[in-house]
Amino acid sequence: MHKKTYRFVLTTLALSLLALAAFSSADKNDTSRAAIQKVLGDQQVAWNHGDVTQFLQGYWHSPELTFSGTGGITRGWDEVLARYRKNYPNAAAMGELHFSDLEVRFLAGDSALVLGKWRLARKKDEIGGVFTLVWQKFPEGWRIIHDHTSLSAAKP
Repeated sequence: MHKKTYRFVLTTLALSLLALAAFSSADKNDTSRAAIQKVLGDQQVAWNHGDVTQFLQGYWHSPELTFSGTGGITRGWDEVLARYRKNYPNAAAMGELHFSDLEVRFLAGDSALVLGKWRLARKKDEIGGVFTLVWQKFPEGWRIIHDHTSLSAAKP
């Protein structure tokens, strides 16, 4: 084989492998993005049915789960559940949840950052704000490992 032909074959092979890796990564991100959006959709449905425990199934069921909000930092799945139950004791307090403006950014390995807005429409008022969620992929699927949710003073 001539040197030019050999270089051409190697270059073509290298470019083909790079293209294949890029397509594979894009497919993985599309699949993961859809899985994360499904978890968020399931959470929204659970919340709107008044089921806080089901809502929390989207979170990592671990004592290492963290939640940051206006009330400070809460650590652990059980503690986050207790926080939600205290702040949203009934369907009227929970209202109807809506997520919007979701941005999914994949980080190293099987982790992602999701930015978005939330809004609760309740009979007595409407509140909302922004959130940052850190996600990790586990054998059972994508789960939130950290949630930082803020209440906005402006109308959501």
